[in-house]
Amino acid sequence: MGMTAFDVGTVVGRSQEDLTLSERFALAGKYAAFEIYTPKTLPLRRIEAVGDSAVECMKMLRARGLDPAIFEFVRLGRPY
Repeated sequence: MGMTAFDVGTVVGRSQEDLTLSERFALAGKYAAFEIYTPKTLPLRRIEAVGDSAVECMKMLRARGLDPAIFEFVRLGRPY
């Protein structure tokens, strides 16, 4: 199942663990942006952007008014 099976916006703001199995398969190989932990922020590890590359995630973050410098970009694997 590819990313066209659902709107990427449906996963933004959700924890990776809260995704359905079909969403996790659709996101396999994609990059996700998660806020970097600092003692001051203690982020909730929610997906803030998704794309085919870290650069796409950065563009999505900027479009939402977020600073990409405070995010890490993780390539998502298959659920099993």
